[in-house]
Amino acid sequence: MRAVDLFAGGGGFSTGAKAAGIEVVWAGNHNPVAVQYHANNHPEAIHVCQDLHQADWTTLPAHDVMLASPCCQGHTPARGKDRPYHDKQRSTAWAVVSCAEYHRQDVVVVENVPEFTKWALYPAWLQAMDALGYAVSPHLIDAADHGVPQNRERLFLVCTQSKHPLELNLPQREHVGIGQVIEWGKHRWSPINKPGRSEATLKRVAAGRARHGDRFVAPYYGSGSGTTGRSIDRPIGTITTLDRWAVINGDQMRMLQPPEVRAAMGFPADYQLPPTRREAIHLLGNAVCPPVVTDILNEIRAAA
Repeated sequence: MRAVDLFAGGGGFSTGAKAAGIEVVWAGNHNPVAVQYHANNHPEAIHVCQDLHQADWTTLPAHDVMLASPCCQGHTPARGKDRPYHDKQRSTAWAVVSCAEYHRQDVVVVENVPEFTKWALYPAWLQAMDALGYAVSPHLIDAADHGVPQNRERLFLVCTQSKHPLELNLPQREHVGIGQVIEWGKHRWSPINKPGRSEATLKRVAAGRARHGDRFVAPYYGSGSGTTGRSIDRPIGTITTLDRWAVINGDQMRMLQPPEVRAAMGFPADYQLPPTRREAIHLLGNAVCPPVVTDILNEIRAAA
């Protein structure tokens, strides 16, 4: 089987597809850094850097599967107050319809945040896919259930050229604690009690230490783990595009580093990342978890 990857970004869809034995022959994204590193990691694919609203779908090589992760920022509640540019971000989902109209792939798999289904135009998007002959099966999937050391709940829409939606019987894998991928003996640590450390941080660390002992992780914002910390024996909370998670080790602490974030997303250790911390974390936080994709595509093949 051959696939194209729309909104390729960090390359999670392509990496997961490759592990499932599917050849990714084309990948597109508007971000030059994302395209560069996708090409570094998947040199066998044709790469296009452009707004996919303007893509010429006639130039795509022959393929059976479309993988697509349209922009989620206009849908997620983490965006804060709704703003005009979110309409443009939400509209990226129509590129999926446009590509499917021309190529009529056997399978289209779309990933987004669960709030995608609350989009005012979601019913119209479903109707458009239905008009193209696709039965759409929504699956709400937590990456932790697929061996990824992260609780990351995402919506996967499995669209097939079939009379009825394809219901997947996905495996439920053992959860992996984030402590297994933290590089305890590496990177630069700083004392917790140092001049200038904020009172909020000190309170967060004290609460986490009382609850979890000397080693735990804690986000720098949000409720839940943001006030209690999180055990390293559990998957970490959602990785975002921001530098969010701190690691506490006795009387020292530091932020989660890009190699650890890569592992927490389920990417292989040799997956190339940008050299700058900000760009690496941004790409990873936007990515799809590869092991989830592998399980989905293997199940689609088995059910076909």
